[in-house]
Amino acid sequence: MNKMNADQLSKRLGTVASFLKKPIRFADIGSDHAYLPCYVCQHDEEAFAIAGELNKGPYLSALEEVEARQLDRQVKVIQGNGLEVIDERVDQVVIAGMGGPLITEILNQGKEKLSNINRIIAQPNIDARSIRKWFLANQYNLVNEVILEENGHIYEILVGEKGKPDLEYSKRHMNLELWLGPHLIREKNKVFHKKWSEEKAKKQQIVKQMKKAAEPNQRKIEQFEQEIRWLEEVLQ
Repeated sequence: MNKMNADQLSKRLGTVASFLKKPIRFADIGSDHAYLPCYVCQHDEEAFAIAGELNKGPYLSALEEVEARQLDRQVKVIQGNGLEVIDERVDQVVIAGMGGPLITEILNQGKEKLSNINRIIAQPNIDARSIRKWFLANQYNLVNEVILEENGHIYEILVGEKGKPDLEYSKRHMNLELWLGPHLIREKNKVFHKKWSEEKAKKQQIVKQMKKAAEPNQRKIEQFEQEIRWLEEVLQ
């Protein structure tokens, strides 16, 4: 992660912050020096945040950042596992900078703590599909998603809002939309094109190698070829 501080967030975390709804009462799970909570609370004196950290070292670093900025009244640093740090003071949760499967594991393990949580902002480093599936299965509507590039890394940010999903996944292309993101497919910005063009080229290379095998895995080849066709269709 780039060196930064609470005065200036990375583009990635700045975008995450932009999705917090006012009045801002949120928990940042795995808070990385509490940069996001400090930034938000410095710019909004009515905001409140819980910075959650599992391990003692990161917990102490977050505590130090909050104290240095004299934000003790607005930012509470709590050591604990996943969503166990949240309480009735917050109604939004941020989980950023982890793999999609780990984010869904955290959400599943702390499901009973989500009764008061109206908005979840997730920034998975890999496998955003698992987050979209979790939202769909747990009555969170995917209200927004963004794909952006920063310092050579491509990030997806997903926003889920509690309530009966009004986002209609198409029956024909549901798997494709869960994979690439329904909002992102509609927008198809430059970063989206870059990410999925590179992914298509990788898959084509893998299929070429697989076909040379003594005993090609036909089922896997067909799956990859289907995904390549999907990407060609979307990237037209």
